Amino acid sequence: MLPFTERAVKIIKEIPAGRVMTYGQVASAAGNPRGARQISRILHSMSAKYELPWHRIINAQGGISTPTDGEEKGGLQRELLEGEGVEFMRNGKVDLTVYRWFPEEEFI
Repeated sequence: MLPFTERAVKIIKEIPAGRVMTYGQVASAAGNPRGARQISRILHSMSAKYELPWHRIINAQGGISTPTDGEEKGGLQRELLEGEGVEFMRNGKVDLTVYRWFPEEEFI
């Protein structure tokens, strides 16, 4: 596993229940500020194998980035986040000032 991928997996695994990070935020903390798409690929290909809490990663606007293959995954993501106590605003987004998590310095 590449060092960036290893750091990203570690960061994602540490996000506590009821908190979120953005794709870009994880990428930056893992060492590549322009690697948001890489985080998406990591989540897609490694979530099951590494038991990643994929649902805790949202877009920079606080929204759920539903894949183009349908709405089901986006609905599940919202359901999982709400189950952890994350509240969605009327516009369907998460208030990042309330729910965003910042990893400890050890990750960076």
